[in-house]
Amino acid sequence: MPLPPIKSRLPGVGTTIFTVMSQLATELSAVNTGQGFPDFEPPERLRELVAHHLGARHNQYAPMAGAVPLREAIAAKLARHYGRRAAPDSEITVTCGGTEALAISIQALVGPGDEVVLLEPAYDSYQPIVELCGGIARRVPLARPAFGVDWERLAATLGPRTRAVIVNSPHNPSGACLSRDDLDRLALCLRPTAAYVIADEVYEHMVYDGARHQSLNGHAELAERSVVVSSFGKTYHATGWKIGYCVAPAALTVELRKVHQFVTFAIATPLQHAIADFMREHPEWEEELPAFYQAKRDRLGALLAGSRFAFTPARATYFQLVDYSAISELPDTEFALDLIRRHGVASIPVSPFCEAPPRGERLVRLCFAKEDATLVAAAERLVPL
Repeated sequence: MPLPPIKSRLPGVGTTIFTVMSQLATELSAVNTGQGFPDFEPPERLRELVAHHLGARHNQYAPMAGAVPLREAIAAKLARHYGRRAAPDSEITVTCGGTEALAISIQALVGPGDEVVLLEPAYDSYQPIVELCGGIARRVPLARPAFGVDWERLAATLGPRTRAVIVNSPHNPSGACLSRDDLDRLALCLRPTAAYVIADEVYEHMVYDGARHQSLNGHAELAERSVVVSSFGKTYHATGWKIGYCVAPAALTVELRKVHQFVTFAIATPLQHAIADFMREHPEWEEELPAFYQAKRDRLGALLAGSRFAFTPARATYFQLVDYSAISELPDTEFALDLIRRHGVASIPVSPFCEAPPRGERLVRLCFAKEDATLVAAAERLVPL
């Protein structure tokens, strides 16, 4: 008997724009300023520590919640940066990157018919996970041009079926950041509701021009109803290691770990121990990272100064949005495809982050987490357009 066709649980989902652009960049030998990964190595000392722990009998399963030294190092970091006293045993969970942390948070909280509010542009993994849980995504557009939250619209979207709000700050793709006042307004909106917050803060250490990241970890009222997600892959230039973590109140952590134990159970043991050692040895790394990436942002800006691309320097993340309105009237995905095929530069359009992108918006995202030679090569191809 022939098998029936598979009924897709995500019929509207295809290959992500990130995979498409990276594959094209490889096929066409293009300069890849598209997908968000560095083309330089993690710190040498961190790589030395990985080699050490491979030979130190740290090659079997780590504890399900994460290696104890790493959870303790994360707790110390949270206290140092945000004043949060998170219990390593009951409030911190090490995950397979920020993506798994987001996935298990949504799965732990959302059931059929529950609503989850997304602020768009929204990272492309959020809505599919909500839909896999039987939830319904409600999108609230961020206000252009600064990509700030429309608080009245957000408040009007919240209702008795709202189970969670997903916030992303620093924001991918815009580089916008929530202020302390924004966090207070978010808390005010949520007080009458039973909604949780899932805070995607994977770019927490990439905030520029003297500003400081305002984490939900540092807001006592929001922390009580939040899962805060972070990523060592972003912080240590090691996206391929897929090591992240989430912080949540103990009762919520119990539910997160119920899902985590049946998704990945445990994360690469030698990497966890190496990161824990590096965090203890080099706590200054997180403080120095903003200057490192701000210099790359400014280098890209200087290289593009003679071009017809318009932009305001990104406030955070390692992404820069550029407006190509003076160059082309093509929609952004078509422009990005033309850019890589005809000019050999990979970028990411903004519309895949949106359910209904603003009419006439002409934006693509460039990643500046690149060696100087990569930025120069990209600029040489972009400036003449």
